[in-house]
Amino acid sequence: MAKTYRVNFTVRASNALAAAFLRMGVPLGPMTLLTVRGRKSGEPRTTPVAITEQDGQRIIVGTFGDVNWVRNLRAAGAATLTRGRRSERVTVRELSAEEAAPLLKRALSGAPGMIRGYFDVTPDSSLEEFVREAPRHPVFLVTPARAAATDAEARANNAPQRRAS
Repeated sequence: MAKTYRVNFTVRASNALAAAFLRMGVPLGPMTLLTVRGRKSGEPRTTPVAITEQDGQRIIVGTFGDVNWVRNLRAAGAATLTRGRRSERVTVRELSAEEAAPLLKRALSGAPGMIRGYFDVTPDSSLEEFVREAPRHPVFLVTPARAAATDAEARANNAPQRRAS
């Protein structure tokens, strides 16, 4: 049985420390600050997350499950990623279990043991087992906001136009 994520003093302290380093621009591997509008308060909420790249696409994995930043990101569909003085507006799309499973399998193979404890699968588990595990660990596809807007505009411009009668 996988461990249940609990936000205790140690987690809060390490997140605060990581956030301070990331704001200063100190590289912490794949970590970056995710700022997303709170789904209830509407206030910006910031937390350090790991952004990984697979097959040329950036993803964020909700390693610890359906935590607050996951619910906020799901509701907002957009966020700001910050590292030092560099900020980027992004949009996100939550992947289906079938889309997420191969990405989770690859991500888990390189994850430290501490992270693996939150999963009921191992890197050697089958893809079908990862499909069953995926709903417990949401995976978001990250796209620069301008690129997403440009794609939407292109689809709108290519749509058949109605003529006024």
